[in-house]
Amino acid sequence: MKRTIVALALLTSFACGYSEEEWQAKLQEISGLQDQLAQRDQKIQQDEERMTEMSAETARLNGLLTDLTSNNQSLQDNLAEVQRLYDEAKRQQEQQAARLAMFRATLEKFRAMIESGRLRVRIDHGRMVVEMSSNVLFESGSAQLGDMGTQTLSELAAVLLQIPDRTFQVAGHTDNVWSGRGTTFEDNWELSTERALSVVRFFQSVGMNPGILAAVGYGEFQPVGDNNSEAGREQNRRIEIVLMPNLDELPDLSALESETGQ
Repeated sequence: MKRTIVALALLTSFACGYSEEEWQAKLQEISGLQDQLAQRDQKIQQDEERMTEMSAETARLNGLLTDLTSNNQSLQDNLAEVQRLYDEAKRQQEQQAARLAMFRATLEKFRAMIESGRLRVRIDHGRMVVEMSSNVLFESGSAQLGDMGTQTLSELAAVLLQIPDRTFQVAGHTDNVWSGRGTTFEDNWELSTERALSVVRFFQSVGMNPGILAAVGYGEFQPVGDNNSEAGREQNRRIEIVLMPNLDELPDLSALESETGQ
């Protein structure tokens, strides 16, 4: 509407003093100017639409960049966690290999005593357990070491002294038979404990550090054989020396500290 008014004004101002030919030329000029204005308006509108599209695309790309940055951080975190788990698995594998090598070397040192029947060695829950029959070490119902017992324990101590960075638990076990006659012990529990103490004290007497020794008695309550047979009861009458795991071989429980209130 505004453009039409402008055109009429121009026509009015030029209407006087012009020939028909000049008048038509002016009309054509005005029409050309109107077309140019229309094209300019169309271009402006197109540019505005393009700017709107570019703004939307820029916003979309910024969103993608934010997502990529977040995903990259997540990938970095996941990679760090995978690396940590790999390093931990490798450390545990190396520890396991070192423990296995130590157990094999120790087993070879026990070989002569194993073949003579004075002891046997087994692996129980990841621990090496040296087992000796109480008949080899003690008289029936007694916690006093006999001559064969001291000789056997002397040879055993010589091997244990060669194992570094290890603590040893001496455990006494009995069968389920208790007569009570001719003994000073109240029950099998006390007998098994005193026998374990006798072994620990002997180890100390031949040079083993008492700080790496412990004595426990289980009485008849951890049988390995059937107490209904003589053969089973003989299996149950035993002394065990357990090679305890080092602290660095135990699982890391530090994550539980907050749950324990520490």
